[in-house]
Amino acid sequence: MSETAFVQLLDLAAGLVLVSSFAALWLRRLVTVTHLLAVQGVALACVAAVIGIYEHENELVAVAMMVGVLRGVVLPRLILRAVRSGGELREVESLINVPASLLAASGLTLVAYATTRDIVALSPSAQVRAMPLGVAVALIGILLIATRRKAALQIMGVLMLDNGIALVMFLGTSGVPLAVELGIASDVLLAMFILQVLTNRIRTKFGGTDLDQLRELRD
Repeated sequence: MSETAFVQLLDLAAGLVLVSSFAALWLRRLVTVTHLLAVQGVALACVAAVIGIYEHENELVAVAMMVGVLRGVVLPRLILRAVRSGGELREVESLINVPASLLAASGLTLVAYATTRDIVALSPSAQVRAMPLGVAVALIGILLIATRRKAALQIMGVLMLDNGIALVMFLGTSGVPLAVELGIASDVLLAMFILQVLTNRIRTKFGGTDLDQLRELRD
């Protein structure tokens, strides 16, 4: 793979990870947002695969395949099953509206570029120049967790936050050992199962997954 093709493919895949984060804030249908997270997971896997192929790292290519299966297929399907079983396919209201969410995400992206400016200045490589995108995705994931009322969307925010952290790792360290990624993957999968159980409990108790209803709880 030529250096020009590597830079173009890397920027395209990393950019798609960020764009899917913005789209998740814009859309209201939970099923569509889940599909976007699947696209984000596949794009994240493409980032790892492009770096692995360019640097002739077979282990990183194997990690990319695992990331694609877990974050692009398995976890989105688990979330999608939880969304469909709950019967709540659309978020009616959030703490802030869509324009404000997109504006906040734009501000967080600028913050990501500002805070990583010194790190990017240390190396002219394409991977390091794209690192602010991973930080921005992680910050947008936190924004999704903080501003959405539905438990399913907060679970998606957790996954988006983890995708952003993984993107920073791939870009900053050219990936992680396969054993480490397996450990991280098992932790994320366990967290998804726990969150799904909690979501079902909330639905059973309150007839919905609007977390604002938890304020009704008393000791």
